[in-house]
Amino acid sequence: MDAGGKDGVIRNVMGNLNPQGVLVKSFKEPTDEELAHDFLWRVHIHAPARGQIQVFNRSHYEDVLITRVHGMIDDEVATERMKAINRFEKLLTRHNNTHILKIYLHISQQEQTKRLAERRKDPTKMWKYNANDLKEAKYWDKYREAYEAVMDNCKEPEWLVVPADQNWYKEYVVAKELRNLLKGLDMEYPVIAE
Repeated sequence: MDAGGKDGVIRNVMGNLNPQGVLVKSFKEPTDEELAHDFLWRVHIHAPARGQIQVFNRSHYEDVLITRVHGMIDDEVATERMKAINRFEKLLTRHNNTHILKIYLHISQQEQTKRLAERRKDPTKMWKYNANDLKEAKYWDKYREAYEAVMDNCKEPEWLVVPADQNWYKEYVVAKELRNLLKGLDMEYPVIAE
């Protein structure tokens, strides 16, 4: 959801990693070229190479959220897209050894309203202001339904639902989950071949 703190998590959690091994891709409204292809085309070209950490700020899920909330696709198309997303994620995890953390920053409607208002008043946050965010906030209930459908239908790997009203806690939970995933990989430094 807008104002959930995605940029802050990326900056404050991922910013501590070596920038040579981390890429961030922010998905905005699709371009004409992206719209000329299937909905996963623009995402697949940004899937991480082996040994790389790739952060998606928004993702392919936008194409079953915004499009559904605004009636650009119907339930049948949304269901087909969710099946395609499941196949895509399975392809990455099973055939390319990619580890996926799907994180949903769960902000309350009250906190979202407060944060959107801050963007209009606080000079340090005005750069985040987008009048469209206020329009989208009016679709709160429809977005909730769309998110629930995504979480019910695209649950492998499982979603990490993170309470996002408190920034420090949200960042702690995400950092801990990332640390656990990386530690579980049991990586070792390469040895020098003699």
